[in-house]
Amino acid sequence: MSPWILLQLSHARGSETLEYANFLAGMRLSPALRIGALIAGICVCVQGQNTQSPEAQIEAKGMPPRAAPADYQAQAQAGALTVAAEFKGHSVPTLQGTLSTEDNVVIEAGLFGSTGARIRLSCDDFSLRINGKKTPLPSQRFGAVVGSLKDPEWEPPVPAASKSKTSLGGGGRGEQGGGNEPPAPVQIPIGVLRAMAQRVQKVALPEGDRTLPQAGLIFFQYRGKTQSIQSIELIYAGPAGKATLTLQP
Repeated sequence: MSPWILLQLSHARGSETLEYANFLAGMRLSPALRIGALIAGICVCVQGQNTQSPEAQIEAKGMPPRAAPADYQAQAQAGALTVAAEFKGHSVPTLQGTLSTEDNVVIEAGLFGSTGARIRLSCDDFSLRINGKKTPLPSQRFGAVVGSLKDPEWEPPVPAASKSKTSLGGGGRGEQGGGNEPPAPVQIPIGVLRAMAQRVQKVALPEGDRTLPQAGLIFFQYRGKTQSIQSIELIYAGPAGKATLTLQP
């Protein structure tokens, strides 16, 4: 991997990014490891670009909460906190349009309380029970979702017509049997990956000490088809207490 790839991700990481990029460049990684390292680098740089003072972070605008808990699919009370949520399937709604992920399902959550009330939020306070499974799925942070994101509006560039490799007496095939070679995997440009990561980071459930109301997306690893889901329960167990919401598949 070229060290310049990571340098293009962020202009604010300084010597740390350069050292990490040079480290990756010096390693002979498998394609899978290179992709994993690239995604990790994207998430680190996106988080680094969004590192601000606590005051600036609180003022940052992400996914706006809906007008009232009743505007969500389901609601439940945990002490003085009202938890509202809606199942989004494999869709990832962002402020710039909807993305998708085959490896995760998404919950849009809204948290409401009295005017000026504050609460400490964490995605770790949430789990998801699908089809009555005994052990609910733990939530995941946005970085775990980036590798499977797809943008329906992005289309890979059409490759230029390759020159014929037909050799005389080759029966229409090149010497290396190129006609049977699988097509090269589509590599999403680094700029597109970075933009998708930023979009998802922006709408993920905010964490830390927050003023209510708040809203955001919560992610759970689930590769199955949503058509096979018969029941969904979102479980909250956090500082405000405990609540279970029954959602519609």
